[in-house]
Amino acid sequence: MKAYRDFSLTNYNAYKVNAICKTAFFPESEADVVKLYDTKKDFVLLGSGHNVILSKEYYDKDFIIFNGNFNALKLDSSSNTIEAQAGATIYEVSMLAQQNSLSGAEFFYDIPSSVGGAVVMNAGTKEGETKTILSKVRYLDLSEMKIKEANSENLELSYRTSLFQKRNDKIILSAWFQLEFGDASIIKDVMEASKTRRWAKQPREYPNCGSVYKRPPGHFVGPMLDQLGLKGYRVGGAEVSRKHSGFIVNIDNATGEDILEIIRHTKAKVKEYFNVDLVVEQRII
Repeated sequence: MKAYRDFSLTNYNAYKVNAICKTAFFPESEADVVKLYDTKKDFVLLGSGHNVILSKEYYDKDFIIFNGNFNALKLDSSSNTIEAQAGATIYEVSMLAQQNSLSGAEFFYDIPSSVGGAVVMNAGTKEGETKTILSKVRYLDLSEMKIKEANSENLELSYRTSLFQKRNDKIILSAWFQLEFGDASIIKDVMEASKTRRWAKQPREYPNCGSVYKRPPGHFVGPMLDQLGLKGYRVGGAEVSRKHSGFIVNIDNATGEDILEIIRHTKAKVKEYFNVDLVVEQRII
């Protein structure tokens, strides 16, 4: 297991916000994770960093990072399941599935997320949600310091939330995805078509963490912000995307505070004019 002091987190968050933590640990096995949490419980956990806002320039805290490590994948062709460690990306899951003619994970293809993050947020698109293919999860229960497993129906998975979002004493270690046999070429076509649709609508040219807000019942966030003239609204180096108002992009060395100020302003305007309370789906650290 590698560890680094005064570690830059710039390349470990999708907004590319410049931030430093006291120490960063990169576990490579379940034993490494248990060893770390045996010493203390107040680590900050980062997966791929694709759904987080780093609000500080310096964290006097230790981080555990599942990114580029703790990312093994295992295919069980007899049951059409893929087991993935928490640090693997769901893109990697979708590619392994497609290469082995397994269908069900096509919507994972263009969602930037780690496996752990996808389970925590029940990540998804119009084509599907994590819960539709998740069969079970293996996790470390910090209250008992025991490794446990739970079936997906016991994880309180619903729109952009799960048991793991409500309980920070449970650390996801790996997940199993149940897939179905299909035609590899058709699966690939579906994946590419989904990617093309998303890239046409989303601001991939600047660092961002995807959709900022959960969709409020009966409303769409982008059109509401467009009506309020917030497209292109800028604070410091952060800006409401000119391509899709539901996104915030880093156009010039944005800070976490720049992003949070846009969120505060946006939420206030939407509440004032639409009487709608926007809920941020990104994790603020």
